[in-house]
Amino acid sequence: MLTIKSLNQFYGGSHILWDVDMTVPTGSCTCLMGRNGMGKTTLLKCIMGLLPTVSGELLYDDTDLRKISADRRARLGVGYVPQGREIFSQLTVEENLRIGLSASRGKLKEIPEQIFTMFPVLKKMLRRRGGDLSGGQQQQLAIGRAMVLEPKLLILDEPTEGIQPNIVHEIGDIILRLNKEANLTVLLVEQKLPFARRVASEFRIIDKGRIVAADRIAGLTDDLVRHHLTV
Repeated sequence: MLTIKSLNQFYGGSHILWDVDMTVPTGSCTCLMGRNGMGKTTLLKCIMGLLPTVSGELLYDDTDLRKISADRRARLGVGYVPQGREIFSQLTVEENLRIGLSASRGKLKEIPEQIFTMFPVLKKMLRRRGGDLSGGQQQQLAIGRAMVLEPKLLILDEPTEGIQPNIVHEIGDIILRLNKEANLTVLLVEQKLPFARRVASEFRIIDKGRIVAADRIAGLTDDLVRHHLTV
């Protein structure tokens, strides 16, 4: 579904992404892993058009994303849940969800009922302001807002960050259901190894702006963890 070829990105005078080659197979849950500061979030922002790239290709269903604007990428079916969730804290849950309607592939007028089936807590809290929700509820809202777009590819940047342990398992259940039951292709950045091993079918490791390992999740060996992930 997503093929990245020889992608390079600079921030000021610093070369951040170096000839990145990476694939996200259709139907997979692919986990992008790496230590802090290695370029994970930068790569996601490049895919979404939030940061410029200087060379390479970003092919989504054979469409080069580098040639189209960020808002058109959403309309093609790429949903994005950024690090920190970035919900609108002063807007209600319903208003946050409705923001995604204008960019939905099917030009929806109403929030799909399946959002509330997947996230029943959101239906109970439609009138509550986003800023009044717990961290786990805000993460569900952020994922729900992305799902309003009717994406084919869902990108999640550290979905378990700042969430209490009992809710982390619930977020994992949600990602598994989206991937396996809703046939949604998922690309996520995740630091927690047990979580990644539980939900992901594939992994990619980025180190100093380069992809250094890629395999099925069963191939994530202790040696790779020690060399590229252990702090």
